[in-house]
Amino acid sequence: MGTITKALEMLNFFSRSQPELGLSDFVRLSGRDKATVHRHLTELAENGFVEQNSTTRAYRLGPAILRLTAVREATTPTRSLVRPIVEAMAEDVGELVHFSLLQGAFLSPIYHKDPGRHGTQVHFDEGEVLPLHATSSGLAVLAFAPDALRNDVLHGPLTPFTETTVTDPGTLSELIAQTARTGCARVEKGFDVEVASQAVPIFGPEGQVTGALAIAVPAGRLTAETEIRHADALRAGMARITAALGGSFPETYPA
Repeated sequence: MGTITKALEMLNFFSRSQPELGLSDFVRLSGRDKATVHRHLTELAENGFVEQNSTTRAYRLGPAILRLTAVREATTPTRSLVRPIVEAMAEDVGELVHFSLLQGAFLSPIYHKDPGRHGTQVHFDEGEVLPLHATSSGLAVLAFAPDALRNDVLHGPLTPFTETTVTDPGTLSELIAQTARTGCARVEKGFDVEVASQAVPIFGPEGQVTGALAIAVPAGRLTAETEIRHADALRAGMARITAALGGSFPETYPA
């Protein structure tokens, strides 16, 4: 892992639940020595990617993130195109719907909507990256990803997030193959012990997988009937988002 990658990777430690982090937090989360972490934070601050709270001296995301976000959305509009589709789906199914884009070996959440119709809701942190092996969104991507990415995940560390996270490469490979056959992934309690989710892939202009669309519910609320209804809603949403982003379906996607 190069120096630039190590520095930028630290930005992924920020989330809505952890909007500010101290030097010791970064040392603990990264597993790197204090001097190295401090050097990376200094470089990130000099380039505007993080800034320090003058009172607490903790770090938070800097103004460069806002500028680059604005440039991205203006030149490659994504959130503005996806938002109405995700919101309409959430209102239709009555559950949390989220859309994410592929970012290396993770998925980066872009937009989510929960209509808030139930007393028990899924906690979703849009600032938290999603692992490919432990989420339905990740399985949906891996089922149609290039062999290189799929092999990297299967042969890399499969971190256990819960007691039921799939960490065996053979079992994960079978789940990926099953998703490729059906076009829709399902994971229960793999990333969060209280959540079950279903997801479908989103494709780019040349049929390459670029992200995923998912519905997440408290595990106890998912029934066979709602699974079918959610799968139908996901496929319809997948077609709308893929078209809105100028994408096309690959021949490998099941009819």
